[in-house]
Amino acid sequence: MILCAGDSERFPFAVPIGVGMVRSAINLTRAVLMSPPEYLLFVGTAGSYGRKEIFEIVESKTAANVEQSLLIGSAYTPIENVISAAEDVSRETIVNSSNYITSDERMAERFLAKRLELENMEFFSVMAVAKEFDIPAGGVFCVTNYCNQKAHEDFLRNQSKAMDLLEEYLQKKGVLGKG
Repeated sequence: MILCAGDSERFPFAVPIGVGMVRSAINLTRAVLMSPPEYLLFVGTAGSYGRKEIFEIVESKTAANVEQSLLIGSAYTPIENVISAAEDVSRETIVNSSNYITSDERMAERFLAKRLELENMEFFSVMAVAKEFDIPAGGVFCVTNYCNQKAHEDFLRNQSKAMDLLEEYLQKKGVLGKG
């Protein structure tokens, strides 16, 4: 099953699950219970904490839920905040998820220091649902922006092209078949 967030980020070949971690977790759980898929592939855009370039396509099987408050030492979590379906996590691009978009370059640098590379609002919940139901899962992302003060402006400017690039990439990889 190929998934996307929905709203302004829809693909004709993907099931929209909702924007953010809560909506996506609820809707994906409902879909999995109604018709368990063989695999889950999330397709979407992402912000870069600095190392990945605009319009770069990145595959990942590892998601994190690390909030800025953890990085500045004003919070902790007793729950698992990294989920991976990869055999070798050391070679993975870790995609961080939050319901908030990072717009502070100093925080982006702190995320990079923790080996987090990208930011996508839904991926952690996709990986959590996949783990709960023992479904192989991963994600394919196209970078639309850097996580800085211009993050939203750059996202809006680059989103359409990024979505086209993702569709082309999936066609070339044979995920969508011949287009």
